[in-house]
Amino acid sequence: MRILVTGGCGFIGSALVLHLVAELGHEVMTLDALTYAANPVSLAALADDPRHRLVEADICDTAAVRAAFAAFAPQAVMHLAAESHVDRSISEPGAFIRTNVIGTQVMLDAARGHFEGLSGSERAAFRFLHVSTDEVYGSLPPGGFFTEASRYDPRSPYSASKAASDHLARAWHETYGLPVLVTNCSNNYGPRHFPEKLIPLMILNALEGKPLPVYGDGLNERDWIHVEDHAGGLVAVLERGRIGETYLLGGRAVRSNLDVVRALCAAFDAVRPDRGPHERLITFVADRPGHDRRYAIDPGKAEAELGWSPSKRFEAALTETVRWYLDNEAWWRPIREGRYKGERLGLGASPAAGR
Repeated sequence: MRILVTGGCGFIGSALVLHLVAELGHEVMTLDALTYAANPVSLAALADDPRHRLVEADICDTAAVRAAFAAFAPQAVMHLAAESHVDRSISEPGAFIRTNVIGTQVMLDAARGHFEGLSGSERAAFRFLHVSTDEVYGSLPPGGFFTEASRYDPRSPYSASKAASDHLARAWHETYGLPVLVTNCSNNYGPRHFPEKLIPLMILNALEGKPLPVYGDGLNERDWIHVEDHAGGLVAVLERGRIGETYLLGGRAVRSNLDVVRALCAAFDAVRPDRGPHERLITFVADRPGHDRRYAIDPGKAEAELGWSPSKRFEAALTETVRWYLDNEAWWRPIREGRYKGERLGLGASPAAGR
């Protein structure tokens, strides 16, 4: 199958592209603007693979997007390109509206034009998968879980922009008949994660003996899914999901931010015992404005309908993630010394993290 993947040089996108090409044998065009969070090195394993091509293009560039559709003639689109960090959205909301809303509209229009030119079995098989986040649903009460029927209640510029893009995708299905699928996922973790997010930032800070800053009381809860489990879930939705439906993909691993940082400290104590105990590095800092208290996903619909379920155990996979960063300094060191040094975003200059 020929699959057009937007944002394929990002964290989730690169895991998906590697899975599609190296494991499943699909032909993939990666469309990526190569912004600060993208890293083509993540796809280095495919550099000489004729089944993969990388096109540097902005999804807001209508001409470039249409040219990609014309050149590749995709049989499916998996749309992941997005600005994704809440803290950056607090400081730069316009960039999030541009990419996440306008860019999605450009992608939907290009896909619609391509779809309307198809016929027969190719038209029947075409799919547009729009990949989104659980943050569009706002904050849960203690013990609550999001489902596909949850009400939208975004609380940040990031989540509001993703909510808008979700609505656009569904509108293009209802209005124009574009065969759309939507997924909303929980927090991802794993290798090749840009270090502005909680887990990779804490890993790199721990490696360097720096403070591990935790927002507020650290009791904000998130559901964590390994990026490879997420990639498998996206393929399951593309292959077996019902057109027009939404599927929530979560890892069944709800943890408080403080529990996550403590688990990382335990992992570091195991692999670097001479530098422990790492919990001494935990530092509580001022909370993020509008910090949602709890996100948690019930992935039961995807599990029942698609035969997919998360396979990674959180603590074990977290230790594997720590070891990946220890073994792949060549991947993260240029980022740490160049584009992002670990400074706090969204509030001020003090270093902190969280999603």
